[in-house]
Amino acid sequence: MKLAFIGTGKIIGDALFAVEPVETIERTAIFARPHSRKKAEDLAAQYQIPEIYTDYGQLLEETAADTVYIGLINSAHYPYAKEALFHGKNVILEKPFTGFYEEAKELQQIAEEKKLFIFEAITILHNEVFDEMKKNLRKLGTLRMALCNYSQYSSRYDAYLEGDVAHSFDPEYYGGALYDINVYNIHYCVGLFGKPLDVEYYPNIGPNGVDVSGTLVMRYDGFSAVCTGTKDSDSPGFISVQGEKGWMKIDSKPNIADALTTTYADENVKEKVRDAAGAMVRATITENYKAPGKHHRMTQEFIDFARVIDEKDYETAHEFLTETVTVVGVLEKARTKAGIKF
Repeated sequence: MKLAFIGTGKIIGDALFAVEPVETIERTAIFARPHSRKKAEDLAAQYQIPEIYTDYGQLLEETAADTVYIGLINSAHYPYAKEALFHGKNVILEKPFTGFYEEAKELQQIAEEKKLFIFEAITILHNEVFDEMKKNLRKLGTLRMALCNYSQYSSRYDAYLEGDVAHSFDPEYYGGALYDINVYNIHYCVGLFGKPLDVEYYPNIGPNGVDVSGTLVMRYDGFSAVCTGTKDSDSPGFISVQGEKGWMKIDSKPNIADALTTTYADENVKEKVRDAAGAMVRATITENYKAPGKHHRMTQEFIDFARVIDEKDYETAHEFLTETVTVVGVLEKARTKAGIKF
């Protein structure tokens, strides 16, 4: 993969560091708006990037890159991705994929018609812990509840309260807790359980109409998934899934999950046993899974994208994209039902 990096913000710096050890990726180009050219020059020097552009159209016309990684503000995702596809480039698009469901469907249609690849850069789908969760789901029996919490006091929240509104707190740029934070929780649920039957979102609304925190309820057949995401407060994050025969839990911020505990009924022991309090309970098995260490939490997703593109693995790309489009649909339905306007 010959990769062009679109933007110069923190996420671009993270991505450049993440792909350093990936031998199947060549850092080919970087784009910045004219006022940020110095940032692009500094990153290009640090990571040996030969091409620097301040005109996006020129980059798409001239670059040797076959793929662009777009790490811009949320509202720029759709137009920049669409333009890249029409120039024959594969696209890696930062989360959230798009602000609107029809935009996501359109990008999917363009990519598939042109036999190009477009991915959402959502790290949890490229994490061994998530793979382990999918394998362990059947051990829990009939599912009854999922609880997800990604709460993180934003470094920009104090300024927001003073009237200095960053893009991540501006509905005009598709900011807010649902799209910025809770999107991770939603990806876990859609990835594990599929498309929900219905959704409701209960946001805490800030002075400019953006959701600074909120709880999303996704209704499935026989159970609900409750997803909390906040930018105005903090707490330990977790993902918990409960079934009639057991449970599994991640005890960390959902975007950096590195371990999973799964406890389920031991079907080989029919008699109940006493717990520490003396109560009679089912015998259980507990499995603790620890993911192997990585260079950076984003490294594996880039390895996966490069493999899919190089091997022209359209089936896997379609699976990733279908899940992404479903998540965008959940986000849009939740947002509109809550009265949040972009």
